[in-house]
Amino acid sequence: MTTGTASDTTSGAAPDTASGAGREAAPDVRELRRFNRFYTNLIGALDYGRHLYTPFTLTEARVLYEVAHHERVDAADLRASLSLDAGYLSRLLGKFEDRELITRGKSEQDPRRQRITLTDGGREAAGLLEERSQDAAGSLLEQLPAGDRARLTDAMRTIRALLGEGAEQPSGDRAPEVTLRTTGPGDLGWMVQRNAALYAAEYGFDLSYEALVARIIAEYAEGFDPRWDRTWIAELDGRRAGAVMCVRDGRPGVARLRLLLVEPDARGHGIGRQLVEACVEFARGAGYGEMVLWTNSVLGAARGIYQRAGFELVSEAAHHSFGQDLVGQDWRLAL
Repeated sequence: MTTGTASDTTSGAAPDTASGAGREAAPDVRELRRFNRFYTNLIGALDYGRHLYTPFTLTEARVLYEVAHHERVDAADLRASLSLDAGYLSRLLGKFEDRELITRGKSEQDPRRQRITLTDGGREAAGLLEERSQDAAGSLLEQLPAGDRARLTDAMRTIRALLGEGAEQPSGDRAPEVTLRTTGPGDLGWMVQRNAALYAAEYGFDLSYEALVARIIAEYAEGFDPRWDRTWIAELDGRRAGAVMCVRDGRPGVARLRLLLVEPDARGHGIGRQLVEACVEFARGAGYGEMVLWTNSVLGAARGIYQRAGFELVSEAAHHSFGQDLVGQDWRLAL
């Protein structure tokens, strides 16, 4: 998080003051600035290109990332999402165009807007940058035990929610669009892949978790009955960002919520809440009398969603699964 001024990015020990007049800052202001300096140095933001062995600055890398991860990007969208000066962004895009990383043209929706598209060389550069960024982040996280990694990721979600993604959108900025749909070809395979990758990255789960998810998905597909079973895919501005399943539990009148997932960069938009609400509404409409779910205590954000939806914790027990020591929890909601 780099919300501070230029002085916050230095590594010196200058005193934290609230203004140039030398007045001492409040403790929370000092702590925020201290964190800014620490994290800026940790990720090499002041020398980003050397840190990741790339020819791009941090701002250039962010622009490439935004263009690469959206199907359609206009220059105006980049200015708004990255809070960049229009002149600076135009010069940066000009450099990208000279290096044959992007092309610029008129938007099909609005000819007054400029559409940005990656070239083959731009996609290759963005892919290499993404790979090195993931490796750098992974090398930081792999030093931590699974429990500490979970605490860290929960804390980072909280920071994003309080200072950015959960805050009120600035006037004139477009809020990302969240939509829910049922599954299409390839969605179930995507759920297996994303569950395995995210739980390995965030909680250190091993291959046995991927095997479990694959069995759950296979059983769902083979025994699917639209009267009782349903899966939703959440999309954020047209890209897959989350999923959840409602399936028969095996006991009469009981539905089970399974495999709730929200992509890390899509959290803070209420996607988890909407997915759980859709699941509950479907179960109620299908005539189920109750809904149950099983989760683990380390999944703090998910447990908060379940509690707000009305689920109650009915039992918990320690277990060793997926290569980790965990505390499993059973939750129940009367419909």
